[in-house]
Formats: sequence, structure tokens, C-alpha cells
Amino acid sequence: MAVTVRPAVAADIVVIMSFVRALADYEKLLHEVEATEADLAGHLFCETPRLFCDIAEQDGAPVGFAIWFYNYSTFRGRHGIYLEDLFVVPEARGLGAGKALLRALAQRCEAQGLARLEWAVLNWNAPAIAFYDGLGAGAQTEWTVRRLTDQALVSLARS
Repeated sequence: MAVTVRPAVAADIVVIMSFVRALADYEKLLHEVEATEADLAGHLFCETPRLFCDIAEQDGAPVGFAIWFYNYSTFRGRHGIYLEDLFVVPEARGLGAGKALLRALAQRCEAQGLARLEWAVLNWNAPAIAFYDGLGAGAQTEWTVRRLTDQALVSLARS
């Protein structure tokens, strides 16, 4: 049973939101999900989207997704892809859906002359880390991700 990857369409929004919630639950972050179907649909399926989603299917049934956007490297002088979310339903893990989603993004990078494909992984997520290591994805240990949100973001904006 081959896994196929296709771009998401507006009719996929319920499935996409279910994958977002399932990923958040797996990452123990379900309490942080504020996005709604309308929020995601408004960004994914607008006239000029800046957010994109690919769906992995097995026998025509959605089994996973990748949500991504373009970033830019001033050092490389080219765009790249930042993978925001990658999720495969537990019962489909090991069937190649995750690799198929990443392969599709790597193929997009190659076809468009993009410099890199990058993402973040939680330090405790050993299965994901092992999967990424198996693909040859190197950890960027010299970088620490920093983030401003909520009141800290507002405080800086108003200072």
C-alpha cells in the first residue's frame, strides 16, 4: 500500500485541524492550541497564501500532514522551507508517510533551488529524533531557539 503526498485543499480543513490537535496532544501541548479551522483555512487557502500544507494518504485516506512556509537565508542568499508541523497518525507510523512528506518537501527544495529544509524537534521526542537522524538531518546544536509571545511580545512592541 503506497503512501502518496498531495497539496491540501480547502475540503481538508477538518482533517488538518484534527492532525494539529493530535500533534499537540502527542507533544503535551494541547492546552496551547488556540487556532481554529477558520484561522488555518484563512491562511492556507487565501488568494496569496504564505502557509502551505501537504497531506499524506494511504489508500486515499489521510494519514499525516506537513505544514510549512518559505524562509530566507541571508548567508546562503536563497529561500528555504521551514517545516512547522509534521504528523503521522500512530497506526500509520512505519509505513513511510513521514518520509514521503519530507521527500516531497526536499523535492520542492531541489526543484526550486532552495537552500535548505529545516525544522525543530522537542528534545524529549526520541522517536522523532531517531527518524530524523536516519534521514541524515543534522542537529544545529550551536543555535538556541528564542521566542517572544504574549505579554513579552506586547511589551517589546510598546517599548
